[in-house]
Amino acid sequence: MQTVLKDLEARMTSALEALGKDFASVRTGRASTALLDPIRVDYYGNPTPINQMASVSTPDARTLVIQPWEASQLKEIEKALTKADLGIQPVNDGKLIRLTMPTPTEERRKQLVKTVGKMAEDARVAVRNVRREANDKLKAMVRDKKAPITEDEERRGHDQIQKVTDRYIARIDELLKKKEQEIMSI
Repeated sequence: MQTVLKDLEARMTSALEALGKDFASVRTGRASTALLDPIRVDYYGNPTPINQMASVSTPDARTLVIQPWEASQLKEIEKALTKADLGIQPVNDGKLIRLTMPTPTEERRKQLVKTVGKMAEDARVAVRNVRREANDKLKAMVRDKKAPITEDEERRGHDQIQKVTDRYIARIDELLKKKEQEIMSI
């Protein structure tokens, strides 16, 4: 039964981490280096993340600065940023690239809140699916008699699984609330 609970915790944690990454990639008008994570640049024939070939910084709340370690890669990075269709035009000054985040309109912010709400709901569904699978494993353990557990232990196991599920759903709700405040405060 302990292996079922450990597996449950690990899988729910990974669902929570995936939600955090999804939230980081949502452009809120505030500069975040996570915005560039999914973008790959052709670096000598290999698709490479920007942060592995350049220093990426945020000098202020609305600006991202990308300074490649090799000046010859400036054009490739600019090309990849344009192709990524971030809705931000890269400005190349010959040494570095600046990305200035536009201030989102009220309508766009409401749209972003709906988007992050959907992401949070997807994470909740993932957590519930993990709960269902863990409950099924417990039932199978009682039925198969391989790992002999009693019906009382099964019931306690279901209660523990539900408590863990409730805790992770509460964390998802906290992350969602913070992200919504971040989006609407711009």
